Amino acid sequence: MAETISDEQVVKVLRPFVRAAGPMVDALREADPFASAAQAVPPAPSVPSAEGETEATVRARLAEALKSVKVPGSAAWTAMDVDDRIDWWVNRVGRVTALLTAAPGLLGALSDRLPVQDTMGVASQGLLLCAIAGEHGVTDVSERVRLIGWVLFERDIERHVAEGRYRGYDVAAENERTAELSEDLPERGGRRARLGVKAGARTLWRLGRSLVAILGELEKRPSGRFYHQALGALPVVGLVGNYFGERAGLRQVARRAATWFA
Repeated sequence: MAETISDEQVVKVLRPFVRAAGPMVDALREADPFASAAQAVPPAPSVPSAEGETEATVRARLAEALKSVKVPGSAAWTAMDVDDRIDWWVNRVGRVTALLTAAPGLLGALSDRLPVQDTMGVASQGLLLCAIAGEHGVTDVSERVRLIGWVLFERDIERHVAEGRYRGYDVAAENERTAELSEDLPERGGRRARLGVKAGARTLWRLGRSLVAILGELEKRPSGRFYHQALGALPVVGLVGNYFGERAGLRQVARRAATWFA
């Protein structure tokens, strides 16, 4: 008989996860360099080009085009509503995290002997939920813990438990674990630098490994349909099945999160 995992055990794992995921989400959604570039385009003398346009006109068009790019920090992003921004997170960031999560599919059914895909998958979904929470203006760690618990593990965690206010909770251990999970996120002069691909992958892997302590809960997370799982059991092409399965799972996560916030 499988050992029952308590809400307290889930919270012990999720609080460091949420705290480490926050800076990663912030790094992913920080002011877009294209928007900064548009603002930094200097004025130019009105010298006609071979096509009859002045350099100033070309620069103005470039600046306007850069502002229309729909990424965090751009003017177009500011004009988007919450639903559009959440779609951006699912489609843009989801492609990267889903690919990293699906990579074990190259091993086919052999990967099922290890919790690699479930741990990476739930880490990706938890990261997406932190991003979605941010778009709704929810930054409180305990509320994000409750959101993840409800969406991924079908748990209605009480607020005081999510805050770590129960007998035996170790705040110092939480702080230490958070530091371990976020150690690959680069810092520069006390301020986190832009997140690189390697650092992002390592951090996602660390976040996934941190969830092994509640392994029995990971199977509850939203996943792809039966045909994604069937394809994922095959060598080599299993990567394709797992990728689309993880993408479908992320969309389910977004839908469940919408229900939570509603």
